[in-house]
Amino acid sequence: MEIVRYVEQGAAQPRVGVRRDGKIAPVRFGSVAELLREPLDALRAGLEPAGGEVDADSVTYLPPVDGRTEVWASGVTYERSREGRVEESVQASVYELVYDAPRPELFLKSVAWRVVTDGEPVAVRADSEVDVPEPELAVVANSRGEIVGYTVCNDMSSRSIEGENPLYIPQAKIFNGCCAVATGIRPAWEVDTADLAISMKVVRGDAVVFEGETSTARLHRTLEELVGVLYAPSDFPDGAILSTGTGIVPELDFSLTEGDRVDIEIAQVGTLSNPVVRGREPLSWLVDAAERPAARRKGQQ
Repeated sequence: MEIVRYVEQGAAQPRVGVRRDGKIAPVRFGSVAELLREPLDALRAGLEPAGGEVDADSVTYLPPVDGRTEVWASGVTYERSREGRVEESVQASVYELVYDAPRPELFLKSVAWRVVTDGEPVAVRADSEVDVPEPELAVVANSRGEIVGYTVCNDMSSRSIEGENPLYIPQAKIFNGCCAVATGIRPAWEVDTADLAISMKVVRGDAVVFEGETSTARLHRTLEELVGVLYAPSDFPDGAILSTGTGIVPELDFSLTEGDRVDIEIAQVGTLSNPVVRGREPLSWLVDAAERPAARRKGQQ
């Protein structure tokens, strides 16, 4: 089962539903934000169907994040991520230290309206020379900080900007097309996260130009620890999505280019596929889509 946010043909307003066996049934929640205000037990009970089913292929999917829900991300939570950051940075010691530090690296990744989903484009900055996708397990937490689900996230990153100075991390991480999330949220009670296989490939034309794999068993911190640190100083009235870091980092001679396609798969959780564009303008339609969800331009190049 997956929790999804979608628009039916001819409808103006999005709905929240559960997807299973090729069908979607709406639930009583009007938004994912409303769902994430509930404690875990009430949320689980509220996923009972509250209307007729529709074919899963007949709707337009929206990112499963809305309202005041924020997407945050974790850094340097896998050994390979630490190695990659050390390779790229002129201040390598900060990444070596944070890997074992009591406090993890956390940063705001995206507000809800900037998030894209499966089939929609991700972007590389026009002023960046080395850009990579970062395939990550994302934890979905409710307003109380309880882990209620999991999804797939692509935490797009400019390695050249971050490598120049760690203080540039917000610029390396936050821009149009920087954050993609799969269409579905898998409920936490249906997923065992101890050893989930994570794989990614980058397709350029007809060729696979990069592929890699890892597992959540290699995470250096627990999911509960990361969520606990995120929620300790802040309220999240509509919950939060926390991407938990990447264990797949290409070598420094690799960079995404316009026209590539990034395919990510996480066992038990889902898949995410996005074409790559360059610069701000190809994602400017997100401004209008925030108010008119049915107008999203899926797969726009």
